[in-house]
Amino acid sequence: MAQHVEQKMRVNVPASKIWEVLDDFSSIERFSPTVKKSPLLDGQPSGLGTKRLCEFHDGTSVVEEIIQYDKGEGFKVELTEYALPLKSLIAEMRVKKVDSNTSEISMGMDFVVKGGPIGWLMGFFMMRPMMKGVLKKVLTGLAYHSATGKTVGKELPMRESLLLIFGSSS
Repeated sequence: MAQHVEQKMRVNVPASKIWEVLDDFSSIERFSPTVKKSPLLDGQPSGLGTKRLCEFHDGTSVVEEIIQYDKGEGFKVELTEYALPLKSLIAEMRVKKVDSNTSEISMGMDFVVKGGPIGWLMGFFMMRPMMKGVLKKVLTGLAYHSATGKTVGKELPMRESLLLIFGSSS
């Protein structure tokens, strides 16, 4: 049975700026603190069927392929090559315009852990909370990079750098 995890954030960044970053499929290393580099595998920069190799700072990697593409709104990717204890993982990133200077960004994952009932328990109690934290970091980095053009690196910016993007409640 699939596990689901999702994060949403309202940010003071126009949806068009967020989409510009998301649509550059090889640029995830600019906003995700876990990704070292993400070269394209097929030369196609964006759209349905585009593939990238995400190489992480810990030495692991995954291949992601866009399986659903909604121009200006978001996409779904499927992991096709990975060493994780998973049967499958599909992730979705979306941006929604709230007003001319505000948008809602979201990221969700549906995944199935190997190992039957024990795998499901491991997914529920260990992987879901960990992945929820990863999604929050990725979305925070996405908002920061979209607003400033600055690369995030291994660590997210200090809270003070995020106040204008998220407001005082970040």
